[in-house]
Amino acid sequence: MMKVSQLLKPNVVDTTVFNQLSPKHKEVVNDFYNQVEKSDGGIIDRVETTIDKVATKHNVSTDIMYDYINKETGE
Repeated sequence: MMKVSQLLKPNVVDTTVFNQLSPKHKEVVNDFYNQVEKSDGGIIDRVETTIDKVATKHNVSTDIMYDYINKETGE
């Protein structure tokens, strides 16, 4: 018999800041990390483009990702 934890997708990140996010925002961050690795181009362009795509896909503000990144980097 499968456990519930086996049905859930594992989180890409396991930090204090990430764990404080709401479930929807965790999904946004996980999606961001999964997509940014698959993108081509310079790192800044990849990050900004992926933030826009993920925000649109999940119908959230881009501020969610920018705030998360700022908290993770301590800015």
